[in-house]
Amino acid sequence: MCGIIGYIGNKDITSILLNGLKRMEYRGYDSAGVAVVENGGISIRKKPGKLMELESAVEDVRFTGQIGIGHTRWATHGEPNERNAHPHTSFRRRIALIHNGIIENYSDIKKELEGKGYEFHTDTDTEALANLIEEFYSDGTSLEEAVRLALSQVQGTYGIAVVSPGEPDKIVCARQGSPIVIGIGDDENFVASDVMAILDHTKQVSYLDDGEMAILTRQDVEIKTIENERVDREVEEIAYDLERINKGGYDHFMLKEIMEQPQTVRDTMRGRLLPDEGTARLGGLAMDFESLLYARRILITACGTSWHAALIGEYLFEEFVRVPVEVEYASEFRYRDPVLDNDCAVIVISQSGETADTLAALREARRKGVKVFGICNVVGSTIARETDAGVYLHAGPEIGVASTKAFTSQVTLLTLITLLLARMRSMSFNKGAEIVRGLQQVPDKIEKILKAAGQIRDIAEQYHTASNFLYLGRGYNFPVALEGALKLKEISYIHAEGYPAAEMKHGPIALIDENMPVVVIATQDSSYEKIISNIEEVRARKGRVIAIATEGDEAIKERADHVIYVPQTLECLTPILTSIPLQLLAYYIAILRGCDVDQPRNLAKSVTVE
Repeated sequence: MCGIIGYIGNKDITSILLNGLKRMEYRGYDSAGVAVVENGGISIRKKPGKLMELESAVEDVRFTGQIGIGHTRWATHGEPNERNAHPHTSFRRRIALIHNGIIENYSDIKKELEGKGYEFHTDTDTEALANLIEEFYSDGTSLEEAVRLALSQVQGTYGIAVVSPGEPDKIVCARQGSPIVIGIGDDENFVASDVMAILDHTKQVSYLDDGEMAILTRQDVEIKTIENERVDREVEEIAYDLERINKGGYDHFMLKEIMEQPQTVRDTMRGRLLPDEGTARLGGLAMDFESLLYARRILITACGTSWHAALIGEYLFEEFVRVPVEVEYASEFRYRDPVLDNDCAVIVISQSGETADTLAALREARRKGVKVFGICNVVGSTIARETDAGVYLHAGPEIGVASTKAFTSQVTLLTLITLLLARMRSMSFNKGAEIVRGLQQVPDKIEKILKAAGQIRDIAEQYHTASNFLYLGRGYNFPVALEGALKLKEISYIHAEGYPAAEMKHGPIALIDENMPVVVIATQDSSYEKIISNIEEVRARKGRVIAIATEGDEAIKERADHVIYVPQTLECLTPILTSIPLQLLAYYIAILRGCDVDQPRNLAKSVTVE
């Protein structure tokens, strides 16, 4: 979650650290700080609030050092104030440390160190680790060895970078459960929690695995295990460039990413559809394809928006592949002790590929001997490296905290997997070719929906002061109702609930009155007549109906206060289209309420702590 950046080289340290933090502010924006080793000591500036507060604090400061670390925080232990902001120093200021993760046994460490005379000045778990490293950092012990000894006593998760004025030519970093990437430069090297922080300077990177540490100097990077065994790690080249992580003229990353969806859906399908065969090609699944093809049960696990995509995957697999599917919250998966056997396959979905709960579920499934397949967006991410096989979204970097383009790409990719498996089992060529044609038409249909953004903004004008929303859908569009409600909650702070439309009368109908906007996904599909009945139930109680309907459906205008049309498509593909207007509705409502849509309160993009 938190953003970590470290640099050693000959360039201006302030600009490198601040620009790196800007690239990662979506990972945490409760507070930010930098520490620079200079003049035989450690110079620190840190501020609560967003990065602009730190920028103001260092505006008139000229750091002379050329080794430093920076951090943007999403608070776990301690309020987001200045004293709890990172970097943290040890009691005698021999150590400066930035940390992403949670030190679970910090209370025991703190108590032991207090008994040795250490004083603590923050509410964080990180300060305990900084002091523990200092405890081991004696005259005869190197910084590398002190970090190693300290980490041997730590329980929990961490991605850390450590510097010391005692060794002013070295950064030591380590990883256990939180991502760390090393950037390789020319007489300079970088460490970060996100590759985007260092793309201005290098595309040559290496990723640390859990239980590994790296020692950076200007000329060299050495990777070892925590047990001090040397690791030979290939250097990878990042394929995308900086243009993909800029706003491109849009007011917000979220709006840019919504508008990118015709292209990102095309990119997800590029080279993967086989129209002449009515199927799909997914080379990333080839290594263990038979384990997925012949599975008698599939379990999909994910969190948040990815969980909603997984629910759509359940509908797809069960209808076309004819295999039973269960969808699990990754945060509950390993604690529930799920029944897994050799006939089961597990699919994990994560935009970032670093989601802590999803990663834990992956490892639990593999521990039980089950094949695990991954769907993620970030090349080189932990989930991409640890699954038995998997497929990338190719949606490009997603900066907005509220996921949009990743969701539609996930649903598109799940449809491709469904098509591949179903054609290998019992789906006819004609049906496969029909789905292929439908998929090929989806990007153009998304473009048509996006042209109605002005109409959706007008609707938002009428409802942005509402206190509650209800979202209803059936079949494939029930998960879309959940996703629409989540988007509104995330960025506008309006309470919203998604329900299967038929469940409305089993409780939520009590909430409906003239002040309750009800968003109903009412496309002309197999449950159309039923959803029309649900709309009538809302109208009978004076609820305000915003309908997402199929183009050409004029009758629904008599039953809804507002209608947003989407083009006709196959029923199984409707979620890709119907989710778009709900993203725009949430966006415009949040803007009208004065909310920060790219950095909503209390949220961060990549949840790397449990």
